[in-house]
Amino acid sequence: MSEAMGRSQALGRGAFMFSYLKGEAIAIHRNLQGRFFLILEVRDIGYEIQVPGRLAQELAAAIGQPQHIFVHSQQREDGTYLYGFASAAARDLFRQLISVSGIGAQGAIALLDTLTLPELVQAIVTADHRQLAKAPGIGKKTAERLALELRSKLSQWRDQFSLPDTAAQPNAAVHEDLELTLLALGYQETEIRGAIATLSQDSILLQNDNADEWIRRAITLLSQT
Repeated sequence: MSEAMGRSQALGRGAFMFSYLKGEAIAIHRNLQGRFFLILEVRDIGYEIQVPGRLAQELAAAIGQPQHIFVHSQQREDGTYLYGFASAAARDLFRQLISVSGIGAQGAIALLDTLTLPELVQAIVTADHRQLAKAPGIGKKTAERLALELRSKLSQWRDQFSLPDTAAQPNAAVHEDLELTLLALGYQETEIRGAIATLSQDSILLQNDNADEWIRRAITLLSQT
């Protein structure tokens, strides 16, 4: 029996689980639903793997190069689906997310695309429903369920993977005023997150609950970039 046939039959029985795949990135394509897929060639077999948009952008610049993709396989009635991630931590967080009732693969990918890995874990651990609800398709009730079911698990899991704790940020009210003001001024969310992360390294500023001071400092910082 060939290796490819053996794998195919094992997948059909639901007995074979992928951990990762190493091969050459052949192409990135986007389907009509806006989902991104990587074609990864491994030993003359082309695997179609759905990947988050963030990862797709990185891989688009590395077509033709070897890649190491951590994967989750999902067996459904209409076939086997593969989801790919840049790290074992991202793959394992995806598995935690889809274990929650009402969170499917697309919802989990939307969360991973909207927030960075540390930000997403921190939002769940601290029950920051507003942050979680930024992801497309994630409403308030779903955000509450995520925090309720995963906060204790992810608190321990974060330590296991040595993910940074992003708790050192302005309090929720200051954070909201800061973000809304900067968005109104035309700054992008990625710029705002970067400014907050930089300013949060100032231990004195962290003790300051004056939103105007945070806004002034953020605008000064962003105007220099």
